[in-house]
Amino acid sequence: MSIAFAATYNPRGEIPRLTRLYPQLQAAYTHLIFSLPPTASPQEIEQVRALPDAQVLVNQDWSHGRYNALKAAFDTVADHLHYVDLDRLIRWVETRPDEWQQTLRRIEATDCLLIGRTEAAWATHPQVMIQVEKIINSTFSYFLGHEYDFGSGSKGFSRHAVALILANTQPGNALGTDVEWPILLHRAGFKLDDILVDGLDWEIPDQYQDHAADRERQRQVAVEYDAEVNNWMRRVDDTVNVFQAGLAALQRELVKA
Repeated sequence: MSIAFAATYNPRGEIPRLTRLYPQLQAAYTHLIFSLPPTASPQEIEQVRALPDAQVLVNQDWSHGRYNALKAAFDTVADHLHYVDLDRLIRWVETRPDEWQQTLRRIEATDCLLIGRTEAAWATHPQVMIQVEKIINSTFSYFLGHEYDFGSGSKGFSRHAVALILANTQPGNALGTDVEWPILLHRAGFKLDDILVDGLDWEIPDQYQDHAADRERQRQVAVEYDAEVNNWMRRVDDTVNVFQAGLAALQRELVKA
């Protein structure tokens, strides 16, 4: 069995940590795809490209990043694929490597694994994220008949599942893929499995730090994050985009892969 790694990554000071952890990623994944936004600096792009065996995509539009990462990983002919937001993965591997490895084994055993957050992981997030994602999770879990956490930035797929996703989607609504991809697979008859992990706790406090933030820093940054009205406005806008993608996926005529 083989797992390709498909990561979107907007560097915010994590590259030294990524470099330290990179041998663990090389040992776990047969292919390593990094999908970067057009705003990444030339220096950051070259630093990621310098990593051994790294395949780096620089997207013309940031919203194409998840789709392009998924497609590039599919083109590697790996048996399974792990889509992940890289800043979250860096924290996960740094703080809970055993849990991450156990999750990879679960990915190899299913067509679709929704990797969600435990209550302890959720408790590290600011209230704005908790409240808006609660609406997303409750709504689309209702439609799928099971309680899922859609927005953790980490999901596992088989090749068959990815083929179905690519046949029925286009790049554009990046955040909407959180619900779009599992909804399409559910409608196509794929079984959705899920797992809750501690390692997908809040990663933003790690930015521009030389190591993963502790619980106290997470708490402090969460209070500051919630105090900014613009963060609430942006998260509400993001939620609208996710709803649009999810509702469209519930009604779209499916194309066979």
